[in-house]
Amino acid sequence: MCARCLELNRRALLLGGGVAAASLTTGVAHARVRPQDMVPLVGRGFQPTDKDELGLWNEMRRVEEEIAGSNLLIQDPKITGYLRDLIGKVGGPAAQDFRIYLARIPEFNAIMFPTGFAVVFSGLLLRMRNEAQLAGVIAHESGHFLRRHMIRSWRDQKRKSDIFAIGAMLAGVGGAGAGVYLGDYVQLAQLGTILSLFSYSREMEAEADALGARLIAQSGYPPVEMANIWQQLIGEETASARYRRKHRDRGYSLFATHPAPESRMADLRADAAEVTVPGAAYDDGRARYLATIGPIRQMLLDDQVKLNDPGASEYLIQTLAQDGWNGLLRFYEGEVWRLRNRRGDDARAEQSYAAAVLYPDAPAGAWRWHGISLMKVGRSAEAKAAFARYLTMKPDAPDAAWVRQMMG
Repeated sequence: MCARCLELNRRALLLGGGVAAASLTTGVAHARVRPQDMVPLVGRGFQPTDKDELGLWNEMRRVEEEIAGSNLLIQDPKITGYLRDLIGKVGGPAAQDFRIYLARIPEFNAIMFPTGFAVVFSGLLLRMRNEAQLAGVIAHESGHFLRRHMIRSWRDQKRKSDIFAIGAMLAGVGGAGAGVYLGDYVQLAQLGTILSLFSYSREMEAEADALGARLIAQSGYPPVEMANIWQQLIGEETASARYRRKHRDRGYSLFATHPAPESRMADLRADAAEVTVPGAAYDDGRARYLATIGPIRQMLLDDQVKLNDPGASEYLIQTLAQDGWNGLLRFYEGEVWRLRNRRGDDARAEQSYAAAVLYPDAPAGAWRWHGISLMKVGRSAEAKAAFARYLTMKPDAPDAAWVRQMMG
């Protein structure tokens, strides 16, 4: 399938997924939901009994079959096992029933479905600076399930919408489950439409935040990391808007569906303060997290930079670098400037590539572009050494013949 088609259908899924993740009512004062008041409404082995919820679960089982067979999924056993263990740790009393999938979609999002399966987007993994932050997002999504937000939203939508149209959409996404295979991307596009039916109120989001903070604190993670995530996302969206001179119309993002991010961040910090036990030891799991995603981190950065959003990409790289620069981050900093291609960006990119090759983890591409930069200024001996390093690291590179020609 063409890359453009792939992106369009990815975004069809994102459109609904973000709405499913959260939808807030603006302009209304609200009382903060306290973590101590959040009690899970379901536990392990929960099964619906009401007729409408039974029907919803049957259709969502078919949706899960589609997602489980999608070629958008990342099938790395180490990473998927890590995610299963994490949701099992912070998912509350129903955690052992949860299933979790990782989709290669370079956006900040995660979705919990009514039957207890979750989809994490690869862009979320890139943005998390430690395990505690990822645990916070997963605990938040688990909170939606534990507080039965999906069925509450579903019933509210049925009261407001054409019940026959809703039924038709559900029947459409269930095609594969009924033996009619329509293709991964077609099914995921339909899924985006269906997820738009599950919109969460401000109160539901506050409940999921409060319960999520409680769950990660009980699991030994610093709960303040949930507020830190939101702060990072605000900064990224602001940087993107500054570059584009407007805020992105991204109905599929967690940020876009929350119109009062500063207020929410303040509530998250208050939640964290309430559930933090003075003197208790908390572990953010940073080293464990980075060791797990290390094999795919270059892919995650590559996907992000190719979104053609230099404001967001540069902010994200600078944020990740707060924990220490390395060759991979320096290289993709250079890629942001090279692909933006404004006046002066070529010099900025060359500086980044030169900085990248000083680190032992510099990717092959850093040596390639550093060699080209050196060749442009007549430093041919150094350029040839850089090209040689590139070919050593990537002997089967598609441009290997061209690089050898450049080396003379």
